Amino acid sequence: MAITISADRLGRRSFLRGSAALAGAAGIVAGIGACAPKDAGKGTGSDSGGAPAGDADPDGHLSAAISYELGTNGYDPMSTSAALTVAVNWHTLEGLTELHPVTREVYAALGTEIPSAESTSVDVTLRDGAVFHDGSPVTTDDVVFSFERVLDPANASLYSQFIPFIESVTAKDDTTVTFALTAPTGVFAERLSTVKIVPRAAVEADPKEFDASPVGTGPWRMTDNGATSKVVEFERFDDYTGTMPAQGKTMGWEIIPDAATRTNAMQSKTAQVIDSVPYLSIDQLKGSGTVESVGGFGLLFAMFNNAENNPFNDLRNRQAFLYAIDMDTVIETGLSGQAEPVSCFVQKDHPNYKEASTVYSLDAEKAKALFAETGLTSFRMLVTDHDWVQQCTPIIQESLSAVGIDVAFEQKQSADAYNTVDSDPDSFDVMVAPGDPSVFGNDPDLLMRWWYGGDVWTEGRMHWKGQEACTETEELLGQGLEAVDPAEQEKIWGQLFDLISDEVPLYPLFHRKSPTAWDAETLVNFQPISLTGLSFIDVASTQAE
Repeated sequence: MAITISADRLGRRSFLRGSAALAGAAGIVAGIGACAPKDAGKGTGSDSGGAPAGDADPDGHLSAAISYELGTNGYDPMSTSAALTVAVNWHTLEGLTELHPVTREVYAALGTEIPSAESTSVDVTLRDGAVFHDGSPVTTDDVVFSFERVLDPANASLYSQFIPFIESVTAKDDTTVTFALTAPTGVFAERLSTVKIVPRAAVEADPKEFDASPVGTGPWRMTDNGATSKVVEFERFDDYTGTMPAQGKTMGWEIIPDAATRTNAMQSKTAQVIDSVPYLSIDQLKGSGTVESVGGFGLLFAMFNNAENNPFNDLRNRQAFLYAIDMDTVIETGLSGQAEPVSCFVQKDHPNYKEASTVYSLDAEKAKALFAETGLTSFRMLVTDHDWVQQCTPIIQESLSAVGIDVAFEQKQSADAYNTVDSDPDSFDVMVAPGDPSVFGNDPDLLMRWWYGGDVWTEGRMHWKGQEACTETEELLGQGLEAVDPAEQEKIWGQLFDLISDEVPLYPLFHRKSPTAWDAETLVNFQPISLTGLSFIDVASTQAE
């Protein structure tokens, strides 16, 4: 029998004011990135830094400079994973549910209620009057199409791994869709947010055009995709019928990967907000705005080549690598203290945190002993060229040299680094790179599943697939996903934290804070986020276009 579970719906502003207090009690997957210590800004933080609500111009203009470049695969929510395009899609597209970028709380979006999957059949009813940016009404056929294109193996959508429990989606009638599940699922409501609802007619008419300029139902409509102008432009979608309407008339995000240029944009007031503030520029920018670092899951990881013919197939070498690193120096010198060493796969502020069975910290003698047992004296380390990563990797190399290891250090742009790894299994021994799947969701299953739950990483990159620990990890992920009882789910996730910390085929080195700078005098209700990207959900401006 199909069921619909209702939940109290919060108004748009009452949601934002109350959700911080409700997170942590609202369910097993809730998390608030903005609860991290506010030790890097001036004043008391973002809640007190904005202009009075009465000063907001309903037709105001919001401006930002964002550090991430346009991805190579466009904006299509079935395929994109680039930080810029995902952040844009938060504003222009909607799922049946959404996770607020600041609070990480789930709320009803195109669906009328927050559903619960206590059965293997769940009904979700669509919001009245919802229309796409092209004026066409949202139909249950569009919803079915949106899920089926993600679930279709031929499309190789990375988002399919987040909803493996969905067996089928069918239109029950003109306003309701029915989800058939393989088993009851505790994270059902949160995972619906990973699939954005798109108009079938527009996608099928011209998939390439849709990828370049997608049509959604969100509060903002994209008017320039930034491909040539290097500025992503938006305008308010006046026919939006949801609970998070745009609080301005227009918005523009200038794409500025260069940290110095981005900093200048903030100081010259050409941007009201910049993300990814250089750690060494935090104090400098306090003179021209509010700066706050928000801790979250975002991390730097070490991925080992676990192939049978590679030295890091030996667990002792993987553990020795981690014991050799002087992480306190990496964080203090490379990141100005804006990170925390790893004591679990998730950060300490995560609602499901539990200290792992193995915690790595500098133990040079242990690292030397383990390397001596295996006879490893040199290896190749591939690293990405993100500005803050470049501040850390030389220190990591120095730590390894201090225990007698000769490291062949190679730095590449992120896309080139992954192309290298994907094209040649023997091209690296260790890869050091940043990652943050929390942009897709915050529950431990999703965060672990990103790396350990699919063949892209376990087989194609870390070459761990088929090993006993990998098989056990996959089995536990399946059990945790199907656990409806929060206590049982928590127990399974704790087992996974321990297993992954013991085996470390790929493991975090630290969880970092994300510094954002903004003009508190011209922005209303702005709050920085821990995620890669920017959020202007429910944010207004005092400035005209």
